[in-house]
Amino acid sequence: MIDYELMVIFTPVLSDSDFKAAQKKAEAFIKENGGKTVHTNPWGLRSLAYPIQKKTTGLYWVFEYQAPSDLNEKLKIRLNRDESVLRFLITRLDKYAVAYNERKRNKSKIEEPARPTGEPQNTEA
Repeated sequence: MIDYELMVIFTPVLSDSDFKAAQKKAEAFIKENGGKTVHTNPWGLRSLAYPIQKKTTGLYWVFEYQAPSDLNEKLKIRLNRDESVLRFLITRLDKYAVAYNERKRNKSKIEEPARPTGEPQNTEA
């Protein structure tokens, strides 16, 4: 299976529950057709660089998955038919991009280690 990243810009008029339902629908379609979820990251409402369909904002969603190569054509057709999708981009990830995304996810999970209580704090500037 090949690693892919899907970025979708949904219309900003979707409610929070509709936004989550659209995410689950796309994720379920990928799983039904032999794909596997790696990571999902809803960015939320962001402003667009230029208006799309007279809208200046959009709901962004980034989805990383593994799938056979023939799935992407089916996914493109499905996303083009969906009226809630303003734009989408499917990118094939090489091994370096996969490693980078993994490090980035792990970095956000790791908290800064606590300072031992025996060490004095450095208050000098």
